[in-house]
Amino acid sequence: MKRLGTLLILMLLPALAWAGTWQRIKHAPPVPEIIDPTNGDADLGPGGAAFPILLTDGSVIVQNVGHFGADGRIFKLTPVNGSYVNGTWSELATMPYVGVAGATAMLPDGRVIFEGGEYSNYELDFTLTNQGAVYDPVTDSWTSVAPPSFFTDLYPPRATFAPNPIGDAQSVVLADGTFMLADKMSRQAALLDPVTLTWTETGTATKADMNDEEGWTLLPDGKVLTIDCYTDFYFGLDLNPYPKHATHSELYDPVSGQWSSAGSTINTLTDPILSEMGAAMLRPDGTVFAVGSEGFTGIYDTHTGTWRAGPKLPKSPQGFQYTAQDSPAALLPDGNVLIAVTGGSDGSDEGDEPGYAGPPVAFFEFDGKRLIPEPSIPHANIDVSGSVNLLLLPTGQVLATDSTKDVEIYTPSDRHSNRAWAPEIDTVPTVLQRGHSYTLSGIRLNGMSQGSSFGDEGQDATNYPLLRILNAFPNGTRYLRTHDFSSMAVASDSLSTMEFDIPADMPLGWGFIQVVTNGIASRWITVRVTP
Repeated sequence: MKRLGTLLILMLLPALAWAGTWQRIKHAPPVPEIIDPTNGDADLGPGGAAFPILLTDGSVIVQNVGHFGADGRIFKLTPVNGSYVNGTWSELATMPYVGVAGATAMLPDGRVIFEGGEYSNYELDFTLTNQGAVYDPVTDSWTSVAPPSFFTDLYPPRATFAPNPIGDAQSVVLADGTFMLADKMSRQAALLDPVTLTWTETGTATKADMNDEEGWTLLPDGKVLTIDCYTDFYFGLDLNPYPKHATHSELYDPVSGQWSSAGSTINTLTDPILSEMGAAMLRPDGTVFAVGSEGFTGIYDTHTGTWRAGPKLPKSPQGFQYTAQDSPAALLPDGNVLIAVTGGSDGSDEGDEPGYAGPPVAFFEFDGKRLIPEPSIPHANIDVSGSVNLLLLPTGQVLATDSTKDVEIYTPSDRHSNRAWAPEIDTVPTVLQRGHSYTLSGIRLNGMSQGSSFGDEGQDATNYPLLRILNAFPNGTRYLRTHDFSSMAVASDSLSTMEFDIPADMPLGWGFIQVVTNGIASRWITVRVTP
């Protein structure tokens, strides 16, 4: 029996060794208690880290959002010698408005845009705010952005919240670098002029349904894929019954500015009760993996323009169907997609009206054919998929926040990638002076995919190049600030450029630089830093 037991352990060891791992970062974010100055300094409970965004200097910013309030404060995690687990925190300028679960994106010039929010104010009121602002990391300052004046709510009761509503809207940075923003409660969308911060309407006449709860996925041909969530039926704007086969998807063409059908998703990926769904992530093989709110998944082939059914999520150990009612995803370097799903009761088993599924949260990797169970985070028993954000790091790891002080780093079992997916440097100066900026050209600088996604809100795409330098003396890894990307196109072999800055305190002497996008790095180039 002892020999048999040893044999069983040896048989299990490979499976255990190939599982991903979670590790809590060494220093918890210094998020404070959230105080509402408009309500007698009422304490709204502990703060927390939420909605992470990767800056172009390799640091990560988070909003201070607890389960009971927010205050607009922003904190930055800076990696130490390339390590995020050992990273340090600092506080940045506070947002000019308090908005949570809105549209967010990295602009090609290196600034970050925040638009709208499902909740706002210190007590997280359900306001569907239309406020917005752009953050400049160089000056650590904010510039307010007026909402698109032409946004008009199709559901009048919601118009009492905010004129020209944005709310928890979807957004995307198109291949040419233009920021595109949806109006949550209509079929309208807008394109931003980054210089004048003014808007131009697009796509309205050809959108099949309201934008509400849908997500946008940038494709290799520059088009944008969305899966209809049918909220026209939810809000009574369509008097027909909810369709038996709610499976329509659409494509936005930035050249024509119009939407067209992308065909049927085969299985319904949304639902008539919550109108939610999970993320849809482009993989390096040109397929999009989409996760549905009731456990179904779909796979869109960008080569053929057709859908096929993906594997259905299993049932949880608690006996309930795993669901993705708002759910994050991250593309790992090996091409797998990491997703968070929820496996608790929705109340219907106790006689209540069905609603959002409750905890615990669980994680799977999709490898193109099957769903592989992975370990979960420490707060799994109190988290749902909608409270977790996943951000792909340049190390090939994934940072997870859940609106608490616990920030976790996921290390996949395999961080290797296909060299055909890696960025390649074409030209770059090899003698770099302190305090100067330089141009680098190359291919696949924006990666094979947007990298990270949450769907209809809190977008955190990472399809922009970072540059890290390994100094020979003293030895250490550091990220250089990049900006002014000539393209944001994914899976592109076209030549593109970026700018990067050499800090005034950069160590002198020989070093090595490489571009890294979505956790996949180019080959090293030898450089010399001079005074």
